[in-house]
Amino acid sequence: MTIEATRRFDDPLSKERLVGWHAALFPTGRSGGEKIPVGEWRQGPMTVVSGVLGREKVHFEAPAADRVPQEMSRFLAWFNGPASIDPVLKAAIAHLWFVTIHPFDDGNGRIARAITDAALARADGSRNRFYSMSSQIELERKVYYQKLEDAQRGTLDITGWLEWFLACLGRAIDTAGRSQARLERRAALMQQIQTNPMNDRQRSVLQRMLENFEGFLTTSKYAKLARCSADTALRDIQDLVSRGVLAQNDARGRSTSYRLVES
Repeated sequence: MTIEATRRFDDPLSKERLVGWHAALFPTGRSGGEKIPVGEWRQGPMTVVSGVLGREKVHFEAPAADRVPQEMSRFLAWFNGPASIDPVLKAAIAHLWFVTIHPFDDGNGRIARAITDAALARADGSRNRFYSMSSQIELERKVYYQKLEDAQRGTLDITGWLEWFLACLGRAIDTAGRSQARLERRAALMQQIQTNPMNDRQRSVLQRMLENFEGFLTTSKYAKLARCSADTALRDIQDLVSRGVLAQNDARGRSTSYRLVES
């Protein structure tokens, strides 16, 4: 769904596309174990609540179902119309507007994120996506839901939502930059390994360090990861230091540790 949305970012957004995305999300016609209408606007009320029975808290109540066709016509005409504001701000408003209408029985958040990515692709003028707003929203979903609730329960002033959206977009781009840097480091290291072959223990530990490795490398960590003795671990590490792959940190003695050399 997201690939279709971003690769065809310059195509008009239509009801046919949206219901197609919805059908793709729910190919069995069920959300969890519950049967839902697929590929059509919702026909009933939509309320988001939490809490125990009798003490529920209403977080959001969508417009009545009979208003959905008219509201979606207005939304689509605005989205497909000429840009009268900055395209990134338009992406933020489109997301908030769509989830507020809540046109489907389920999947509205995922479709809203696809619409957002399509709008950002329009803003970038590129089908190639180097960052993902959808993924960043998923990482920040607790704050995301709070910001949505604040915007939907407040006045028509959505400045707070726009500020959060722009900050989240910045973090999405930063996250993509860090991922790209890790890929480049990994590629450079793999090239170095091929040029100067290493043993299986060294290769395995270095690959772990390029992934989700916490803290610095120590002899004991190396021995545990490589399943070898401390003496073997020390020799392997010293060999990697001499090759310029690892660098020793300033602390000495029992606090001796190592890091990957930044290329």
